[in-house]
Amino acid sequence: MGQPTLPPVVYAPTIDLDGATRIRMHEMRDGRTALFVYSAIDRLEEQYGDDARWVLLGVDDLQHAFEQVPYDLLFLDRELHPEGARGE
Repeated sequence: MGQPTLPPVVYAPTIDLDGATRIRMHEMRDGRTALFVYSAIDRLEEQYGDDARWVLLGVDDLQHAFEQVPYDLLFLDRELHPEGARGE
């Protein structure tokens, strides 16, 4: 079984930190850092809410994000809480 293919662009959630917009990273239970991206805006909104802030990223943008703030895992269309609950 091969690696899943990313679409040409993905939506990534963002947060405001210290007056700047940043891509939102998640710390996993094992301490690794993960970036969750979504293939469609409605999929992102299902996880983060209708008023969620986001940025559209291409493959080169994902590499640039990794160079700025390295992450260990990249998830496509992953549920934040598999049981469907929102929040952190």
